[in-house]
Amino acid sequence: MSEQDLKNKEQDQQQDQPGPSIFSDLERSCSPSEVQDRHRFSSPSLSVSNADSHTETLDGKTSSFFAALDASIETLQKRAQKLIDSINESRQKDHTLMSNFRDSLKMKVSDLVEKLEERMYQIYDHHNKLIQEKLQEFSEKMEKINSLEIELKQVCHSVETVYKDLCVQPEI
Repeated sequence: MSEQDLKNKEQDQQQDQPGPSIFSDLERSCSPSEVQDRHRFSSPSLSVSNADSHTETLDGKTSSFFAALDASIETLQKRAQKLIDSINESRQKDHTLMSNFRDSLKMKVSDLVEKLEERMYQIYDHHNKLIQEKLQEFSEKMEKINSLEIELKQVCHSVETVYKDLCVQPEI
C-alpha cells in the first residue's frame, strides 16, 4: 500500500467517526509505516515474531495511547461529576423554590382565611342587628297584643255585664 492510499484510508476512517477521537491524534503523530504496523499488530493473524519485533516500537505508542485513554476517561469522569453536581444543585434550587412557594402559599391562605373570618363575623354582626331589630319589633307587637287582649277582655266583661243587666231588669 502506498503512502497516499494510507492517507486516504485514514481520512475515510476519520470521516466515518462522529467526532474527534483520542485515536485520531495518535494516528496523525505516527508515520504511515507505523500505522500499517499497528494495523498488522491488531489483526487476528498476528505472528509471534512480528509481535516481538514491534513490541519495542509500540511500547512508547502504547503507553501514550493508554495515557491518552486515561486522560479521556478522567475527563469524562470529571464531566459526569460536573453534570451530577449541576443536577444536584438544580434539585436543591427546586426544593428551595418549592419550600418558599409553600411558605408563601401558606401565608396567603392564612391571610385569606383571616379575611374570610373577619367578613363572616361582619355578616354575623349585621344579621344579629337585623334579628335584634326584628325581635324588638316582635316584642313590641306582643305587648300591644297583650294590651289589646286585656282591653278586649274588659270590653267583653262590660258587654256581659250590660247584657246581664238587661236580662235581669224587672218588667215594668
